[in-house]
Amino acid sequence: MLKVLLYPFSIIYGIIVFFRNRFYDLGILKSKDFDVPVISVGNITVGGTGKTTHIEYLAGILKDHFRVAVLSRGYKRKTKGFLWVEIDTPAIKAGDEPAQIKRKFHDVTVAVCENRLKGLEKIFNSDADKPPDVVLLDDAYQHRRIIPGINILLIDYNAPIWKDTLLPAGRLREGAAQIRRAGIIIFTKCPENELTPIKRRLINKEVDLKPYQQLFFSTYEYDKLTPVFTEDCINGNLYTLQSSFSALIVTGIANPKLIYNFIDQFAEKMLTMDFPDHHYYSDQDVALIMSKFDSIDSDRKIIITTEKDAVRLRDMTGLPELLKQVLYYLPVRVKFINEEENSFNKKILRYVGENTSNRKLYKKQV
Repeated sequence: MLKVLLYPFSIIYGIIVFFRNRFYDLGILKSKDFDVPVISVGNITVGGTGKTTHIEYLAGILKDHFRVAVLSRGYKRKTKGFLWVEIDTPAIKAGDEPAQIKRKFHDVTVAVCENRLKGLEKIFNSDADKPPDVVLLDDAYQHRRIIPGINILLIDYNAPIWKDTLLPAGRLREGAAQIRRAGIIIFTKCPENELTPIKRRLINKEVDLKPYQQLFFSTYEYDKLTPVFTEDCINGNLYTLQSSFSALIVTGIANPKLIYNFIDQFAEKMLTMDFPDHHYYSDQDVALIMSKFDSIDSDRKIIITTEKDAVRLRDMTGLPELLKQVLYYLPVRVKFINEEENSFNKKILRYVGENTSNRKLYKKQV
């Protein structure tokens, strides 16, 4: 019923988005190109397609060959304007995702700015001795003021956009026709056992792939359970997925279903607490978490959260010592399906290598 009531607003929103994109297509609204390679990663749905994990994947394959910078909006941060993100910058100032990226990739330059064009100009015009060879734009598919060299569109395999509608009745930021702006399309969170050749052909048909576009499929690969507070975790209490344990899963992400399904394969008993995406935990939240944890009748029990939630929780002060001793996060990384990794990596490395001033260095290393 609510969706029906919101549908007229979706029509109005759609008209506005259509004319905005049309004005950019016709050059009435101007876009800016940069000499330095720029790779945009984004989606046309609201949250939950795996942008951060794919940005991290790109940073991982590029950092050994080039100087890499990541520019993000810093969603839900408590600061405004341009900010360089350092290893010790709290998530509340930088946003949880930029803080996570910087703490994982110390040598990668990370910055946040809600105005991506101003952010890029600041990065390129900084006084740094060694400016970046490539910039990764996080969640920038709708930022038409910038012309990226490669535009990567992420689509959640489990939420196909052609079955959705525009905001606010649905989850689409813009119509499915805007897939045409992408050079690379990645269907994310794919269940490997379901992605048959027939299913691939059906998706290819739905996407209506253009000659200049490439289609890839990726999934999530989880790593071993890792203590959030390594210094507080008692060695004798270290748990693995092969251990016998009960678990409380605490998440503040757009779609926690995948982590629930994964942990459910290993846990003897599993309870869940689902908070809003990018949620900053309060003392009251922590009290509720500990209360639910105490309700689990087991001598071998832990709390498991996501890597993004771990960044926010690690920045909190005054957490109970018991929470620090039993709190683990489950690292996740991108894995391309059917040996598509080499093809994807070569395309990215070739683009950056051919469009950076570091061409000679690139030819030696790749």
